[in-house]
Amino acid sequence: MTYKGYEGVADFDEEARIFSGEVIGLKDVITFQGSSVDELEQAFHDSVDDYLAWCKEDGVDPDKPYSGNFLLRFDPALHRRIATAAKKRKVSINKYMEQAAEDELKQG
Repeated sequence: MTYKGYEGVADFDEEARIFSGEVIGLKDVITFQGSSVDELEQAFHDSVDDYLAWCKEDGVDPDKPYSGNFLLRFDPALHRRIATAAKKRKVSINKYMEQAAEDELKQG
């Protein structure tokens, strides 16, 4: 589920007969639950809205889902091999690694 740029995931607890979910990709914890899919979706929206309202009231910036930036550290020899492979393909190292990650996730 996605709402206002936030992504939620949920599981069904057979014993309790309830859906429980959380917003993923944040340091902050946002949870929601419902006894039906419609109720779960509404609870997700309400939880995100409540979180954003709380942040505004407290004057803090809400945590945002992934920025798309992260730092990787490689052995220098591997770094050189990646740079060489990217240059041969006439793409940036970033684009080369992005494609490598996409390919790996497709194989999954």
